[in-house]
Amino acid sequence: MSALRARCPDCRTLTAVAIGPEYQCHSCGREFAAGLVRVPAAWGSGGETMADAARIAMPYPEAAVIEEATLEEQVAAQERTLPERPLVLGGCCCSHIGAIRGLSARRGRLAVVWVDAHGDLNTPETSPSGNAWGMPLRMAIDSGAVAPDDVALVGARNLDPPEVAYMREVGIDDDLGRALDGCERVYIAFDVDVLRPGELAVFMPEPGGPSLEGAEALLRDVGSLLPLAGLGLTGLRDDADPAALIRLAVAAGL
Repeated sequence: MSALRARCPDCRTLTAVAIGPEYQCHSCGREFAAGLVRVPAAWGSGGETMADAARIAMPYPEAAVIEEATLEEQVAAQERTLPERPLVLGGCCCSHIGAIRGLSARRGRLAVVWVDAHGDLNTPETSPSGNAWGMPLRMAIDSGAVAPDDVALVGARNLDPPEVAYMREVGIDDDLGRALDGCERVYIAFDVDVLRPGELAVFMPEPGGPSLEGAEALLRDVGSLLPLAGLGLTGLRDDADPAALIRLAVAAGL
């Protein structure tokens, strides 16, 4: 499917057409702030419910469904089909890699705000589990798609020692001002496990974290500092409440 054309969530026809970063359905006339990219995959052991969650109904035109056989093919396909302003619905956090790489190739320096209870900064050599979903932020940085100076990791509270050491080495922290300084656009990678347990059905809950209202405030704050290049929502269970996801997307400016 072309990134310029998408399936309208209302009339279900392939008549929603990109007009700049927004979409307009030529059949029913609805307008939308982003194109939806579904990435129903979880690159690790036992993540099927995360993959299924990428099919949750959302009121945004479906611009692409990425179902490739390998992570490398997934990233490449996502880069090719990425709308100008995507709403990515994963799957695991590896669905952010293709979004970051695709957006960073466009004009203007890209910042990444990674909102997650975990660091996702492991490598195959440091990962305790070997699951690729614990490595995507490190993959995006190591690929050159985003510089550590332009990354903020917000909400992390379960970090492996090698991740802590890497953050100290390259200067990654939760300082939005530092990460967004000098950048022109921002991609927000939002793993819902950052939320306080019980706020939403998430795959890997961790004690602590913000309420849904607190997360909305954070997303509004980021959007007030830089134009939004895109938003990704990941780490869900397939029984997650779509209304809560819509609230997060709207708070980010979509």
